[in-house]
Amino acid sequence: MDLLQQLTQYAFSGFSTGAIYALIGLGFAIIYNSTGIINFAQGEFVMLGGVLTYFSLTVLRLPYLVAMAVAVAVTTAAGAAFERLTIRPLKSPSPLSLVIITIGGSIFIRGVAMLLWGKDTHALPPFSGNDPLTVGGASIMPQHLWIFGITLLIIAANKFFFYYTISGKAMRACSHNRTAASLVGIDVRKMVLLSFVISSAVGSLAGIIIAPLTMTAYDVGVMLGLKGFCAAIIGGMSSGFGTVLGGLLLGLLESFGAGLISSGYKDAIAFIVLLLILFIRPQGLFSKAQTERV
Repeated sequence: MDLLQQLTQYAFSGFSTGAIYALIGLGFAIIYNSTGIINFAQGEFVMLGGVLTYFSLTVLRLPYLVAMAVAVAVTTAAGAAFERLTIRPLKSPSPLSLVIITIGGSIFIRGVAMLLWGKDTHALPPFSGNDPLTVGGASIMPQHLWIFGITLLIIAANKFFFYYTISGKAMRACSHNRTAASLVGIDVRKMVLLSFVISSAVGSLAGIIIAPLTMTAYDVGVMLGLKGFCAAIIGGMSSGFGTVLGGLLLGLLESFGAGLISSGYKDAIAFIVLLLILFIRPQGLFSKAQTERV
């Protein structure tokens, strides 16, 4: 394989991984813009999507699509329960308290998953076979195409919901001024709950579509959640294209860094990028292009 083919291979891998980071980052951004909360339990919703699909396939013996639907539904219910039981009862909590609560929720969910499904790593079957496709001299798995397609659909659905539905516009109003939104009749508590429902559903889908490539286990959400958070920071905590671009950029940097330097630096790259962004441009690389917070 010559250098051009290698670079093309790294680019395909980077875009695929970056699409997953973008989806996870969108979950962070949706909750942050609606509530001001950075939900560090977001990675556990990603984990739940994968392990619940595996459980539904192997134990409940459900068809693949039904197993995926069950996993998304259960994860979404878990996200709603998380908001109702841990966030809503708080009266004027400090940002530090909220961070500690979401980290505690992440540890709790991860512990329950370990007790229920053990520490073994599991793989989901690919959606459409294992035969690689050749594009420009580089190989790409069909699952990568599913990742690209589903990511684009979710981004389009996210855009439609926030700009063309009543509930989406209400959530945008809450993100700008929660007091003013409540004065015009918007149920702010309901919008907060809806933000957790949407972010957990998006996270579970990310966990499902990546599991055939990276496998799933009770602890995969930790690293995926941190990298999704990094993507959101790069994008300026916007639930628009800034976070998507941030995820893709992070995926490309990881892929090229692992391929051209060393795979041992793959995880370190995300945190190096995060530290650089926080030091140099804490508002995010693409925040100026995002004039509205969603």
